[in-house]
Amino acid sequence: MGNRKNVLSRWYGDKYGDNKKKPREPFRGTPQFTFDQLYITPFTHRRAADDLGNIIYSPIPDINLEPTGILVMDDWLRHLREGRSDVAEFCRQYNARTSDLDSLVFLLTGMSNFDFRTKWQLRTSDALLRYTKMNVEEIAQRSGHGSRSNMYFTYERELNLSPTERRRALRQKDDVGRYIIQ
Repeated sequence: MGNRKNVLSRWYGDKYGDNKKKPREPFRGTPQFTFDQLYITPFTHRRAADDLGNIIYSPIPDINLEPTGILVMDDWLRHLREGRSDVAEFCRQYNARTSDLDSLVFLLTGMSNFDFRTKWQLRTSDALLRYTKMNVEEIAQRSGHGSRSNMYFTYERELNLSPTERRRALRQKDDVGRYIIQ
């Protein structure tokens, strides 16, 4: 039972038992970037109407793929945007340790890389749930969760909702197709 308790605690936090890991001390400086300044939408085009009232899709202007000007960080952001959230895989291309990337993200944002990556995945999957007809498995892949079950556990842990419940809560009339990925 102890091992099950550890797994549940890792996924759901203290809801299922003590989490023995000491929380990280908060950042004492002023973060250079907020999450919103760094987040890059997964969408490339948005719905609009031409002069005759026909529906067209035009490119979303000013998507900044290099918001920090720091090569490694901007590569990490593009990596996340592509739905690739494996820290070790990313660090191998730079011959860096995962702790190096963790430290960079922490120093620039004041957030742990785990929290940053989780927030990124949730923001992306929320957008895909709201604006697309993609199924949960496709959204899990595209948002970096990897699998439907990983996405489900993240939504349960962070929002106390399933992805399907979240879709129902987010979606409004005429949302589907408002943005697309090309």
